[in-house]
Amino acid sequence: MADDKLRLTKSLEKMARDEGFAAFGVAHAALAPKTGQRLKAWLAEGGHGDMIWMESRANERADPMTLWPDVQSVIMLGMNYAPQNDPFALEKEPSLGRISVYAQGKDYHDIVKKALKRMARSLVEQTDCSVKVFVDTAPVMEKPLAEAAGLGWQGKHTNLVSQEHGSWLFLGAIYTTLDLLPSQSGQDRCGSCSACQDICPTNAFPEPYKLNARACISYLTIEHKGPIPHEYRKAIGNHIYGCDDCLAVCPWNKFAQTAAKHKAFFPRAELTAPALADLLALDDSTFRQVFSGSPIKRTGRHRMVRNTLIAAGNSNDQSLVEPVKALLVDDNEVVREAAEWALEELTLAQP
Repeated sequence: MADDKLRLTKSLEKMARDEGFAAFGVAHAALAPKTGQRLKAWLAEGGHGDMIWMESRANERADPMTLWPDVQSVIMLGMNYAPQNDPFALEKEPSLGRISVYAQGKDYHDIVKKALKRMARSLVEQTDCSVKVFVDTAPVMEKPLAEAAGLGWQGKHTNLVSQEHGSWLFLGAIYTTLDLLPSQSGQDRCGSCSACQDICPTNAFPEPYKLNARACISYLTIEHKGPIPHEYRKAIGNHIYGCDDCLAVCPWNKFAQTAAKHKAFFPRAELTAPALADLLALDDSTFRQVFSGSPIKRTGRHRMVRNTLIAAGNSNDQSLVEPVKALLVDDNEVVREAAEWALEELTLAQP
């Protein structure tokens, strides 16, 4: 029986490599009780901000068997999206926008889910088991499961860190009724390093291994729908969609294998260093055209222009005054408020 499980696991691992996954592992479906306890404590503190879906299905998130009572094993997989360029390269280019590495290529949800479905279909054909596949769209704690499956460990920035791929893995999960041979769990190797905590522009980490999403630039520029709180606007700099600072500074990234990067995640030229002036001119139709096939499309034009206005206000670039003024009469209230702030900041910065 153990030999059969081992053969099936090896077969699954080969299938995963053929589908473009760089990391593979298996975990028991039962997460450690402390995982659910930490989640509930974090939610009680409001650390999730406006992400109400995390709270509404917390029990299912904390225990895979609550989501699906028949699940026995979880196959965890990771696709590599390690950047070939320095994520900090635009830090001193205030007239250009910084877009998170993960959003510069094709939408990972589509790429990862299609590969998971192909693997799941093959697994069902081989074993007549039942399966469910997940990529970011269900109450699944991918990072603790990935750690349990040996893909890496949750670092002090709360994201997964891999010895082979650094901080650059898209995660997907296959829940199955099969009782598979589990992988050895990942071990925390952060040690005394605090680089990810120290670099955060908005001090979003109240302590190691704990994130206050309400202060996180990724949350503020992607998930948050209203005006960005004034206390964080200057610290956002020219981040217009997400933030890679805590990921990019991790010393384990020196081992990241960029050659293993899935070709779908190679950056689109127009998203690597977009000019703020061009983004300020986006209407809804142009926004949809520019960001077609990108995860950025999900946030909508209003949030992207709001973010760009914050970056414009931080830029000291006087050539942006007229594009900003044009948005003072925008149809969207949040955009108008951000335009007022940006114009005030640019006026104060005049020589």
